[in-house]
Amino acid sequence: MSNTSTKKDIGLFVLRTVIGICMLALHGLPKLMGGPETWKKVGTAMGNLGINFFPLGWGFSAAIVESLCALFIVLGLWTRPNSVLLAFTMLTATITHLSQGDGFNTASHAIELMAVFIALALMGPGKYSVDKR
Repeated sequence: MSNTSTKKDIGLFVLRTVIGICMLALHGLPKLMGGPETWKKVGTAMGNLGINFFPLGWGFSAAIVESLCALFIVLGLWTRPNSVLLAFTMLTATITHLSQGDGFNTASHAIELMAVFIALALMGPGKYSVDKR
């Protein structure tokens, strides 16, 4: 195995682990533990995409995606589909921030995370993952 390949796999492992843990701890679990009131508030963001029904369900889905998919990314399990789900969630967050007039400085965090998840969806988890075992 080449040194470049090893460095790439270690880089993907570090990226997956740090981003996944931060997403889980700072975004997913707080939403999940917030309960129905939080889920409904988060779910109203789908209105920015023209989807105005069942905000409680959409908010719960976002909480699950930001928790469970983030955990799976840390493990490197089903990395590509989980990354796509997280990228879509971050796209929704970006649109919500911009539509609320929060500006680019606030929306940039969701944009950055969306870019990371798109990159993981394209590159895959790397060698040090459950997917590769």
